[in-house]
Amino acid sequence: MIDPADNPHEAMPGVVIRYRTALVVAVHAALFALALLAAFLLAYNFHWVVRSAEEKYVWFNDLYLPLLALALPLKLWVFQWTRQYRGSWRYVGLRDLFGVISASLAGTFLFLTAYFVLENVWQAATGRTLIDTWPGPNLPQSSVFSLDLAATIALVSAAKILVRFYYEDIQPQRAVNPRRALICGAGDAGEAVLRELLRMRRERYLCVGFLDDDAPQLHGRIHDVEILGRTSQIGEICKKFEIEEVLIALPKATPKQIRALVGQCEGTGVLFRTMPAVSDVIEGRVQVSRIRNVDIADLLGREPVELDTEQIGRQLRGKRVLVTGAGGSIGSEMCRQIAAFGPKRLILIEQAENNLFEIDRELRAAHAALDVVPYVADITDRARVGAIFDQERPTAVFHAAAHKHVPMMEINPGEAVKNNIGGTIVVADACLATGVEKMVMISTDKAVNPTSIMGCTKRVAEMYVQGLTGDGVTQFVTVRFGNVLGSSGSVVPIFQEQIARGGPVTVTHPDMTRFFMTIPEAAQLVLQAGTMGKGGEIYMLHMGEPVRIVELARDMITLSGLRPEIDIEIVFCGKRPGEKLFEELLSVGEDIGDTSHPKIMIWKHRPEDREAVHGGVERLTAMADTFTSGQIQAELKSIVPEYSPDVEERGDPAQQRLATSVSTA
Repeated sequence: MIDPADNPHEAMPGVVIRYRTALVVAVHAALFALALLAAFLLAYNFHWVVRSAEEKYVWFNDLYLPLLALALPLKLWVFQWTRQYRGSWRYVGLRDLFGVISASLAGTFLFLTAYFVLENVWQAATGRTLIDTWPGPNLPQSSVFSLDLAATIALVSAAKILVRFYYEDIQPQRAVNPRRALICGAGDAGEAVLRELLRMRRERYLCVGFLDDDAPQLHGRIHDVEILGRTSQIGEICKKFEIEEVLIALPKATPKQIRALVGQCEGTGVLFRTMPAVSDVIEGRVQVSRIRNVDIADLLGREPVELDTEQIGRQLRGKRVLVTGAGGSIGSEMCRQIAAFGPKRLILIEQAENNLFEIDRELRAAHAALDVVPYVADITDRARVGAIFDQERPTAVFHAAAHKHVPMMEINPGEAVKNNIGGTIVVADACLATGVEKMVMISTDKAVNPTSIMGCTKRVAEMYVQGLTGDGVTQFVTVRFGNVLGSSGSVVPIFQEQIARGGPVTVTHPDMTRFFMTIPEAAQLVLQAGTMGKGGEIYMLHMGEPVRIVELARDMITLSGLRPEIDIEIVFCGKRPGEKLFEELLSVGEDIGDTSHPKIMIWKHRPEDREAVHGGVERLTAMADTFTSGQIQAELKSIVPEYSPDVEERGDPAQQRLATSVSTA
């Protein structure tokens, strides 16, 4: 056991708490004494000496002090019993003041009860009343008790309010040039934001006003700050009042509404911040630290995923789970999500040592009891992968390892073949050989009517694992999804880097659109889809509505407090090899169906010639390092007839409309 004397830092919190409690009790005692004194002064018209028919007496000595000796311990005990000493005076609110009132009423009731009980006990013991033995000729006037109650409530409440006033209005020191802020939302969330801003030790913001769409509130005031207009007027109000930051306090605002606010402020140079719902913060107190920058995910945001955690838990809890590509954006998030379900053992396979080190360290810190085993391995190394599977004997495998950058794979088609096809073959064969119950392969929407090497190799990998269904106990399931916000090498971090450098922001084509989802959402839906499949299925995650990349760039520039085309230039650099303008969701001969989960769809794909697929795969993987790019493209097209590397644009507005209708169905 550690002796606090040997470790003063361990003992200090307890000492501070005891000192604070003693101070609070002492302050309450002083306030109770002052309240009773004020009650006597008011009851006796501020006269210290009172004359009666027989004599004169001083009520302070003869009445006040004896009653104080009776009232003080009773009130202190009642306030302790009702936990009035634990509340923070700095954050006092109406609920705290109601607590003061109820405690004061209880204290006064106990005071009166004790007084009359004492009188009856005295009379029973002596045969005389307190009137006969009281130092003065009379008992205290009855108004003393009611005045004491009122004074107690007033003084204790005033003391707490003064402390809050000190922290909010006296202590804060206004910065030399505080940022001019506008709060969107004049409800509970907006009031909480303003209250936190006023409470800051150093005021960094000058709150100019509120915006709100509630007509009765327009031009009203909250904490002496005016409601200037509706949210639809945000652009002109920002310019008129030279707003520097907009604080969005609309917890229920949809991404579309937030996008509209940002769009109206384009060119004003304001920064945007947002906050969580007041109900999401303990006791409704919103900390300034909870206010964060609005990011692109808020504008493209999607409804939270509702998972069947019980079903996923049955698949993962107590099982040996293996993840390939465990250090990548999707693979690492898969590991985080899986770890939360309590697997018996989590096996990580990753080629990049540094990425593997980071996710291994993170998992061990967050889940100390979890058995994590990291393996540095290349999924194309059949002997290494086979040895890992033989040793670990996983129950479930999530295959996230892949080369994913479209233009890079156009330059290095052999590496795409070796990793995306050859690596998948190695992992799938190892699953069959060791009796893995389920393998979930993570694919991409670029496998639909592919125009790129990357998309086509992923489609071939899909076809290969589908063809293995029924060969053993392993159930092979494929999950497709589109672009993931914030993944390494994706458009969002590239734009962020370009904006930080001062531009220009490079966009390939003004009409290019993509589907987006967040990394956690993608990982969660992969887990859910994996529990549904029985073998051979291809699932597609609900991707929402497509987003124009140029609008994405404009929004990101605006969110950075800069002006598109003025502070940051947008340059169109042309489509890169293998890229489409529009991503597609359906291939020729395929149809789509619903599943039990609203965000997961199932593809009713056409049957493939297994022998032809396996033959083509063998030729590709055997000659990946010696085939020319044209030869690899020709071999891929022989396996995937819809692969069209020479077509300028397979996507078109009609396909785009189809994709949108399917994704929003």
